[in-house]
This record gives sequence, C-alpha cells and structure tokens, in this order.
Amino acid sequence: MRENVEAILIAVLLALFIRTFVVQAFKIPSGSMLPTLQIGDHLLVSKFIYGIRMPFTGTVLLPITQPGIEDIIVFKFPQDPSLDYIKRVHGVPGDRIEIKDKNLYINGTLFPDTHGVFLDPMILPASVAPRDNFGPVTVPPEQLFVMGDNRDNSFDGRFWGFVDMSAVRGKAWRIYWSWDVQLPLFSIDRLRSIRWNRLGDSVH
Repeated sequence: MRENVEAILIAVLLALFIRTFVVQAFKIPSGSMLPTLQIGDHLLVSKFIYGIRMPFTGTVLLPITQPGIEDIIVFKFPQDPSLDYIKRVHGVPGDRIEIKDKNLYINGTLFPDTHGVFLDPMILPASVAPRDNFGPVTVPPEQLFVMGDNRDNSFDGRFWGFVDMSAVRGKAWRIYWSWDVQLPLFSIDRLRSIRWNRLGDSVH
C-alpha cells in the first residue's frame, strides 16, 4: 500500500510540475485565429520558452526569452483572468501600433501581415469601431499588443487594450488533436471529422 501511494504521489507531482513549468494542453473554442487555428484544434503550449514562472503570480524566476512579433501566445484574458485567450503578438514594449484601413503599421512602417485574414470588405471608421482603424498607441513596458488572425472577427487588443507579460501562459507549439467539436460527441460524424492531416503540425 505504501509503495502504491508513493508511486501515485510521485506521478501526480510530476504531472503538476510538467503542467506548471513545461507544457500544457489547451483547446480552441472559437474562430478568432482562423485559418491558422481551427475550432476543435487541441494544442500543446510551451510554458518554459518564455522563462520559468512562479505559479499564481506569473513572476519570472528564470528568464529565457521574451514573446516576439508574430508569436502565438496563450494568456489570461485581461478582463477575466479565469479565461484563457490565444492571439498573435503584433506589438512588444515600446512599439508604436497603428491600423489604417485594415493595414497594420508598426513603428510607422507597413507590416507585411501575411497571417491576417479579412473576410469583410467593409472598412469601419474609428468612430464606429476600432476594428479597421486603430491608434496610434505605444505598447507600455511589460505589456504586449495582440490580435487574432481572423482579423474581422476577433475580439482582441484593438477592443480591450494590452496583455501584461505576467499573464502570458506560454507559446503555442504543436497540434496534438483536431476534430469538429460542433458535432455530437458520441457520434460517427464526430469520428469522421477528425482532421488527421493536422495532427502533429507545429503552430506558427
């Protein structure tokens, strides 16, 4: 009995250590990152790539690297830290961000936005919504500016501001499972919807 209990405790501690400091699984519930990430993608997120962080506080104990432009990150939603969001970084501390008629400018230079997808030909003025015309704003110290790839259908930094570095949970790394979660769970259609070609794909 003692050996079994010890083995279970060690397994639990290892699992908690890996989940806290190394890698964690997340799933995509919305289409804000289409087509890069699809609804029903299940991801492994690298937690150590941005440094070893203290649980609960997010304080970096051992810095390794910082989030960079075009990194896809998972973070605690600033307006509700109980929710995890996933977006692409488009501004790091000190960057000047501006969007003019759907075109992204970083530090006054037009950014080659190869990942941004625009499905709505309408361009909204800034007086209506910040979706297509935004800023200019400067990213504060220890914060990030993020947007979804599905640019016309993403609730992101244009609407609610910046992400604090301490709220970053990790960098999206690899897709380990993918299927259509909108289909009934215990159904042949759900099984048929498995996206075999996406399994194991790296996220970038």
